[in-house]
Amino acid sequence: MLIATFNINGIKARLEALPRWLSAAKPDVVCLQEIKSVDEGFPRDLFEDMGYRVETHGQKGFNGVALLSRLPLEDVTRGLPGDDSDEQARWIEATVMAPRPVRVCGLYLPNGNPAPGPKYDYKLAWMARMELRVRALLAQEEAFLCAGDYNVIPQAQDAAKPQAWETDALYLPQTREAFRRLLHLGLLDAFRAREQAPGHYSFWDYQANAWERNNGIRIDHLLLSPQAADRLSGAGIDRDVRAGEKPSDHVPVWITLDD
Repeated sequence: MLIATFNINGIKARLEALPRWLSAAKPDVVCLQEIKSVDEGFPRDLFEDMGYRVETHGQKGFNGVALLSRLPLEDVTRGLPGDDSDEQARWIEATVMAPRPVRVCGLYLPNGNPAPGPKYDYKLAWMARMELRVRALLAQEEAFLCAGDYNVIPQAQDAAKPQAWETDALYLPQTREAFRRLLHLGLLDAFRAREQAPGHYSFWDYQANAWERNNGIRIDHLLLSPQAADRLSGAGIDRDVRAGEKPSDHVPVWITLDD
């Protein structure tokens, strides 16, 4: 089973690029971020015609997450628990009914800039809520994964120029510490489990020729519970998607799980 995460930076802007990648990669499940669309405005017919079930948690103009699945989805829930006042659409969960089911949590973690400030406080609070949700899922002792745009650069090797990010919310010590807490709970960074070398990125800014200069960062991650990690058979980054026509500034990151 191939599961991917892809921040598409606007569904309307990727109506050609996203189907093109889906047709080439043929993922079974995709977690999308930044769909930037209300649920009613998402072009679900396009993806249903390609054989995907579509579940969205949208928001007008920004944020928004979605799940595309070739397999049945059950127990779909929207919104990260822990703050009923939070209206930002950043979390969606569903159980993928494969021969060996897996719970998939799709997320778009807050950017947090400028830091310090209210946006950074929201980022850290959101990560604390995510930690509580992960603890609850771990207590069920079932296979699950959390996939999405984390807006976290975990280590220096995950940035072409780490020194340029030292005061950025994506790389501040508190951010990386919150990310490590998730790993210390027992989650596995799937890509790093398969590839330890530096120089692998999932985001290149549109500005300053970042793509052409390979000035990238790795901020899109799939973290696996122990039960899911036992089934991990592959992981990768579809880097070349960034060179396509009208690309997102992110590229797909994927894993394969044994059935």
